[in-house]
Amino acid sequence: MKSSSLVCPVPAEQQPINEFQELSESWFFRWGTVGLRGYIQPILVLWSLSWIVVGPVAAVSFPLSKALPQFLVSSVMGACVLPMLALLRLTLGWLYVRDRLKQETIFYEESGWYDGQTWTKPGEVLQRDRLIVTYQIQPILRRLLRTYGIFGGLLISSLLLWQFL
Repeated sequence: MKSSSLVCPVPAEQQPINEFQELSESWFFRWGTVGLRGYIQPILVLWSLSWIVVGPVAAVSFPLSKALPQFLVSSVMGACVLPMLALLRLTLGWLYVRDRLKQETIFYEESGWYDGQTWTKPGEVLQRDRLIVTYQIQPILRRLLRTYGIFGGLLISSLLLWQFL
């Protein structure tokens, strides 16, 4: 019996399993797969780096001597932008690969945009791909969703706190 990868007409770089492997090995996207400490550390680094830009802007808008609470709340909210953008890029990459793995029919291009083709995955390939989605990609997406919830909670509490300042 031949291996499914040998009969697959999809170019290697467009095969969903290879796209998954490439994403998993990428330094940026691997960030979503590491342990909790390794996952949180880049978020905190990005958040801290954001303060370099946001802090002076907030200090000009809300002088520390006159409006310390407004300075802190606006800085916290502004500093969330950079980590949220990084998390958005991370999420979009994983969602793309998840969707390609889940699809029964794969669209691919042999040599350019003008010659698109489709290939229907055999049952064993589809089953393998869906197992990868279930056991490897979905946990990453759940973690990202929880992280969005934390940032959302932080932003909502900052907005509520702002109303009382």
